[in-house]
Amino acid sequence: MTSLSVEMLAADAAEPITSAGNAQLGIAVLAGIAVIVLLITKLKMHAFLALTIGSLALGSFAGAAPGDTILSFTAGLGSTVSGVGVLIALGAILGKLLADSGGADQVVDTILAKAGGRAMPWAMVLIASIIGLPLFFEVGIVLMIPVVLLVAKRGNYSLMRIGIPALAGLSVMHGLIPPHPGPLVAIDALDANLGVTLALGVLVAIPTVIIAGPVFSRYAARWVDIKPPENMIPQRPSEDLERRPSFGATLATILLPVVLMLLNALVEIVVDNPENGLQKVTMVIGSPLIALLAAVLVGMFTLGRAAGFTKDRIAGTVEKSLAPIAGILLIVGAGGGFKQTLIDAGVGQMILDFSENWSIPALLLGWLIAVAIRLATGSATVATISAAGLVAPLAADMSTSHAALLVLAVGAGSLFFSHVNDAGFWLVKEYFGMNVGQTIKTWSVMETIISVVAMAFILLLSLLL
Repeated sequence: MTSLSVEMLAADAAEPITSAGNAQLGIAVLAGIAVIVLLITKLKMHAFLALTIGSLALGSFAGAAPGDTILSFTAGLGSTVSGVGVLIALGAILGKLLADSGGADQVVDTILAKAGGRAMPWAMVLIASIIGLPLFFEVGIVLMIPVVLLVAKRGNYSLMRIGIPALAGLSVMHGLIPPHPGPLVAIDALDANLGVTLALGVLVAIPTVIIAGPVFSRYAARWVDIKPPENMIPQRPSEDLERRPSFGATLATILLPVVLMLLNALVEIVVDNPENGLQKVTMVIGSPLIALLAAVLVGMFTLGRAAGFTKDRIAGTVEKSLAPIAGILLIVGAGGGFKQTLIDAGVGQMILDFSENWSIPALLLGWLIAVAIRLATGSATVATISAAGLVAPLAADMSTSHAALLVLAVGAGSLFFSHVNDAGFWLVKEYFGMNVGQTIKTWSVMETIISVVAMAFILLLSLLL
């Protein structure tokens, strides 16, 4: 495709695909989301297919020509994948190097050796938060839950006292902190600054994870007092590793992209001169692509080579890391296509009109929309992508800090009350050996606490900034 045709496609996609009134658009949005929900929950259809069909249904209900709807969907899919696809791939590579090299185990073992008794829930939330930085939520759960089960059994702890802090750490990272897919897509959709969003996200994440993790786990352990299920406690396979990376090297590798992005944000705030030589350098090394690429390249030595990996084994690890994210990329891309269909249908302007009439603050509106989509679809990523597209017009005149807070508000809303239509709900239920009621009283309540507490701190920051 020539560059001219790409520009024409983008220009065409930016035009409204329909001139339907607000009432018809409102019905179209509800119908489109209903189609997605029914396909995912009732027919068990893959989210990529459900989002694709839901986007076409949305355009149809809004009275758009099929060709215009297809153009909007494909343009949104392409722009979303081009914006975050490489970052997701780099994050997956870093996560795989971390797991295969034994670096993750090294972090776990080192912190557990220093903790015990009442400190153990705090140690678990710290481990999960560190491990959760470069890993997708599902990968983090698979990596952390065996550790949780082993620690609970070894120390004779209530499973909820140990498990809830670990789950809270993973969930907060997933919903609020880039480079996770949801926050990255929201940053792209709302044209927010990644470094500022990361810095404010960390400020919100710390008190949120403390309240939803170690503090709430005391009550969760009373409500559901269970021991680790014997059949789920894993027997770790013997690894053919010559050695493991050191704790310091592993931690430094994990935190490298975060430090580079925060450095860029700090220089931007202090220097605030795009022509300044220092700012030019930090803009490059602090960009998400370069920061994550640097962490991957460094990780090949600090993790891979440190574990005795040959060049071929490192190459094999990288190759294996990419296959599992194909589905994630497609879901994120299709979510971006659905978002663009919403925007081109004029739904963003409709939300803008309604918000003016209702006098609802933009941050609260973004959170409420994400909550509604999360409850309906069960997917935090779909909720983040869709809600970000709907409230994008509200971010147009916002300051840098408030645009970042809007990203966080959408991310917080996307975590609200995980229930039976969320894959994470069933993953936690099965690993911990709970029934549906016990899972709702622990996992679902924890997710709701994260969402509400994070939103409270976001609103507080909006008053201060």
